[in-house]
Amino acid sequence: MKKENKSPLEPFQVGGAIYDTRLTGKFSNRKPWVRPDERLVLSFIPGTIQKIFIREGMQIEAGTPLLILEAMKMRNELLSPVSGKIKRIHVSEGDMVPKNHLLVEIATPE
Repeated sequence: MKKENKSPLEPFQVGGAIYDTRLTGKFSNRKPWVRPDERLVLSFIPGTIQKIFIREGMQIEAGTPLLILEAMKMRNELLSPVSGKIKRIHVSEGDMVPKNHLLVEIATPE
């Protein structure tokens, strides 16, 4: 007969309720979620930069078109998530970028 190696029960909160459960090693060692920085515009899919509509130092409003990222024959227009000033553009037209590549930094007023 095999002896089972059970981990102790641990409190786990879901919404306002707390449950006692056994957590897996994968869950315990996971990378915790961190709120993304809205001032850093990242590529959400690998693709090619087709057109850049902004330049460094330019004042923009939330919703301003920043650039076009072409991926799988689809042209995706990326819009500014916040108002501010373009601090730095990390890509050029024609660049191929991987997923989660930093494209644009936006400086927002403190």
